[in-house]
Amino acid sequence: MATIHTFPDSDVKLTVDHVSAYYGKTKAIKDVSFQVPTNAATAIIGPSGCGKSTLIRCLNRMHEVTPDARAEGKVLLDGVNIYTRDPSEVRYRIGMVFQKPNPFPTMSIYKNVCAGLRLNGVRNRGVLDEAVIRALKQAALWDEVKEQIHRPGAHLSGGQQQRLCIARALAVQPEVLLMDEPCSALDPIATAKIEQLIRDLKGQYTIVIVTHNMQQAARVADYTAFMYLGELVEFGPTAAMFETPKETLTEQYLTGRFG
Repeated sequence: MATIHTFPDSDVKLTVDHVSAYYGKTKAIKDVSFQVPTNAATAIIGPSGCGKSTLIRCLNRMHEVTPDARAEGKVLLDGVNIYTRDPSEVRYRIGMVFQKPNPFPTMSIYKNVCAGLRLNGVRNRGVLDEAVIRALKQAALWDEVKEQIHRPGAHLSGGQQQRLCIARALAVQPEVLLMDEPCSALDPIATAKIEQLIRDLKGQYTIVIVTHNMQQAARVADYTAFMYLGELVEFGPTAAMFETPKETLTEQYLTGRFG
């Protein structure tokens, strides 16, 4: 049995309810359940191959995009199962930033940021301008790019590209922001900026971050889920888990005995 911290219903944004995920006949996630609190940062940690990225992709129905992949169970957003909703609506409300920066290479910074809004039918230039400026400011990128906003996003540095992708996700004003190892391709300076951004944004958004870096989880996450071999071992407040883990397996991982 996993050790799982629970919250009052009023504090819960996402509920992962007995979720399992498959690639063909291979079961990558095994009956995972936990709650994600509103306006906080939740980290998912664990050794390579434990199912972290598969789990986070189940939280906005990206998992099913992979050929021969499927999920079972429920993911409730404000009490409603996202697997009964249109996937486009789900991904509008639950944005995602991937491991490697992936700006649209032929698009300008401006068009990158407003791509999601335009895809959803927004054409009013004033509305788009306001959204782009707001999102770039939220992503702590506006001051660096405001004089070159019509240059291709691919011309930016790696760290700037990742913040551009965060701005693109924020432009549609999602309720939840998923981040799948957003710093793994970045240098320490760019990583520090992304981590500060997570701390700044978590008061406005519900954030779930997958990270292989335990120190990063300790720095940015209010709550942490530890995964091992597709199963959830422990979930609770980050400080408490890192100082006094309740599960032996968690303690062994956090002290470097495996992973």
